[in-house]
Formats: sequence, C-alpha cells, structure tokens
Amino acid sequence: MRTLSDIGEKEAVRRFTMQLKQRGDVIAGPGDDCAIVRSPNDSVNDWLYTSDAVIEGRHFGADTAMNEVGHKALGRVLSDIAAMGGEPDWCLIDLVATGEETVEDMDALYRAIADRADEAGLSVVGGDLARGPCLELHVFAAGHLPQGTAIMRSGAQPGDILYVSGTLGGSIRGKHLTFEPRLREGQWLRERAWATAMIDVTDGLYSDLCQLSEMSGVGADIAAGAIPISAAATEAPTTPLQAALCDGEDYELLFTVPPGKQSEFETSWKSTFELTATPIGKITDIGNGICVVDQNGDSIILDNQGYDHFAGNRNGQP
Repeated sequence: MRTLSDIGEKEAVRRFTMQLKQRGDVIAGPGDDCAIVRSPNDSVNDWLYTSDAVIEGRHFGADTAMNEVGHKALGRVLSDIAAMGGEPDWCLIDLVATGEETVEDMDALYRAIADRADEAGLSVVGGDLARGPCLELHVFAAGHLPQGTAIMRSGAQPGDILYVSGTLGGSIRGKHLTFEPRLREGQWLRERAWATAMIDVTDGLYSDLCQLSEMSGVGADIAAGAIPISAAATEAPTTPLQAALCDGEDYELLFTVPPGKQSEFETSWKSTFELTATPIGKITDIGNGICVVDQNGDSIILDNQGYDHFAGNRNGQP
C-alpha cells in the first residue's frame, strides 16, 4: 500500500482536492496562494482565505527565540495574501503546546504576533489551545481586494518577463525566521495592474515557477546569471546557484510582466521601492517546459527541484 512519502506532497494535494466540491461563490479554490470567495451581499470586494502552520522540528528549532517563531507564524499567511495583491484583515491561531513551555516564552511569542499583526493592519480574533507532542501554531487568515483584481498563478502569457523581488537562497541562515512579507509590493503590483501572474517563493524558485507555469499552461526560460543570489547562499552546502533555485522559504514575490510594460514597470518600481525586482527570464510556450540556461544558452541540470514535505529533501529549509 502506497504512503504519502511514496507519492509526494504535490500528488497528495492533487488527490485530496479533486474530491472537494466548490460552491458557486468560490472564485478560486485550492491551487493558488489563497482561495478567493465572492459574497452575494458584497458587490465591492473579493475575499481571500489562507492557512499555514509552523511546527517545532520542521519550521523552527527547539532553541529558536519565541519572538522569531511568532514572527514567522503570522508572516507565512501574510506572504500568501501578498502574493495575491491583497490586504489582510483577520486571523485565527490554533496553538498546540506540550505544557512544558514557560509562561514568559509564550508571552514573548504572542507579543511578536501582536506586533506583526499591528504592522500589517490585521486583527487576531480568536483560535484554540491544545496539548500536543511539540509546539505548533496553525494560522488561518482572511483578507480582501477589489472584485476581479486578484493576481493569480494562472495569468502568465508567452513573452511575459519573469521577475523576482529581493535575493534568493540560504534562508536557513536566518531569513526564514525574519523575512518581511511583501504586502506593500504585492498591493502595488495589483493596484497598478503590472503583474499578469504571481506566487510567493516558499518551496524554492524552481519549484514555485513550476507551479505558476502549470497553472498558466506555459513554460519558462530562466537565465542562471540573472538570478539575484543572496550572501547567505554562498555559504550553502550546494552551489550558490543551486541554493538560489531550490532553497525554500525566501518569501519573495515571483511575478510576470507583459513585455510592452517592461521599461515603464522597471522605472516605476525603482522610484517606489528600495527592494530590487530583477528580470530573470521569460515565459515561453508550454512545450518548452522550464529551462535554466547558462550564459551560453546551455541547459543546467539541477540536483533537486525544490522542497517537498514528503519527499525527504530538505533543500535548505529548517
């Protein structure tokens, strides 16, 4: 009998979600960074829903400072909302604890959650508390945006320019705990209608590009020399390029812009943000697949292709 480890995370998700029926008010169900729901009583907004977990021993270590755990727990769902161009509103947090945690540590955890919520304009409105074998936080969040404006994974077209914000790779050296969700950048991309498709980089650049490409029905060429590699990636056990392509938990935005808007977009981005947005390739026809090419145009073979919870490959994640 096959196990989840036999089939891997993506096949498991596909099998689970194909059994779920959606109501007529669901604009987008499983498969994007957030689900999108439209209420018949609201003619203005679409509503975004997402959830994520952080688990001791998987997403953070036993010696991780509690303020960093809280920062990460809320940041993960905020990054999902950012990837749709949305604005966060509310969240629920289910806390699983062993019972041996100190009150002081739990106070630090929730102070960090409260601070991050305040920064994002989000309210924590409830949740649950239960005992378990290790510390876990399961966060459910809701946000909104104007109807029909969500930037989904499915909008990329051949010829679009592929961009990524910030730098990539080596997140296990600290960024996976201290990252900033790109809420302002995502909202700006949506408000200015720059991006045709978008996803946040959580499983690794290559893996997340595969998801975007699959949803859009396109291929992509990545120029290896254009990828913005972080300083931390140079300390990775793999090559810096491999780390930038396949390490998880960078929480940057990967998005596409039509070629006719490239020059105007780049000028406008640079005048708005200190954060970089680097063109790393272009969208191609689906038959071309995903290709990483060197300066000579030759394909680069990757040792792995990103993070999978059930495949046994860590790829730089904690």
